Amino acid sequence: MLGFFKKSVEVIKYPIEGTRIPLSSVPDEVFSKKMLGDGTAILPQGSIVSAPCNCEVIQIFPTNHAIGLLTEKGIELLIHIGIDTVELKGNGFKRIASVGDKLKTGDPIVEIDRDVILEQGKKLETPIIITNMEIVKSIDTEAGDDDIMVVVLK
Repeated sequence: MLGFFKKSVEVIKYPIEGTRIPLSSVPDEVFSKKMLGDGTAILPQGSIVSAPCNCEVIQIFPTNHAIGLLTEKGIELLIHIGIDTVELKGNGFKRIASVGDKLKTGDPIVEIDRDVILEQGKKLETPIIITNMEIVKSIDTEAGDDDIMVVVLK
């Protein structure tokens, strides 16, 4: 009946096994001060970065450390694997998916070698950022066990 009162909600799952941490605790001000957008972060314990929802891969940096996704509801997500990992020039990252791939929740995108990243003195904190905040009404980053964010769209 009054469908225009229904909220459009996107549930974002963990893209990698790990522990949720506040974005403010990420040791890079670009993320902790929300310069690129709002979101949350993970301290990874796993090695496979996967699709956190049904989405399309719209960008994978040549070094495979950062992934741009477009969700079915129009949210642009940036998954930035680690801090200063661009300096590794792709070492420790293996691309699985490609730009243009349409993924289902849980489909693998990139495999990381945690040991290589840590041995090079890089941090693993992985921000998950919404870069088009103008379409977002609210974000719940204290979502359920499997959900890292619940996003309500305007």
